[in-house]
Amino acid sequence: MAVKMRLQRHGSKKRPFYFIVVADARSPRDGKFIQKLGSYNPLTVPATIQIDRQKALEWLHKGAQPTDTVRRILSFKGVLYLKHLLRGVTLGLFDEAAAMEKFTKWSTEHDAEFAKRQESHKKSRTGGRPHYAKRTEKNAAPAKKEAAPAKETTDKAE
Repeated sequence: MAVKMRLQRHGSKKRPFYFIVVADARSPRDGKFIQKLGSYNPLTVPATIQIDRQKALEWLHKGAQPTDTVRRILSFKGVLYLKHLLRGVTLGLFDEAAAMEKFTKWSTEHDAEFAKRQESHKKSRTGGRPHYAKRTEKNAAPAKKEAAPAKETTDKAE
């Protein structure tokens, strides 16, 4: 039986929400599945991803094939990197403690970069100021200048 890790669509029309599931390759997209691994919401900025790393890693070791989108999600969350490190442990390249140390180092760097990207997105969205900050004289729109009074024309008497 071929097993796939794929997205199962939920939500209403034009408002998608997905569950990340392990299912038989022959079952329909929104049909019967074996196990639910997490969820993915592409509508939030940035997209919200919740996944159980251990369950996903177990299914990868059992031979489940992720679809392209799920592969990108697993890569973003570090599941594929952890699988790569554990493969190095089984080959005897390094021990499990070194593998976990490498993964935690990668995870902290990844989280810091993600937080920085998220913060820059918030700043660009609000124009560099927090949404609760009021406009001050410095960044307020310039007020319209009053029109100068019209010059009176005098008729020269001849």
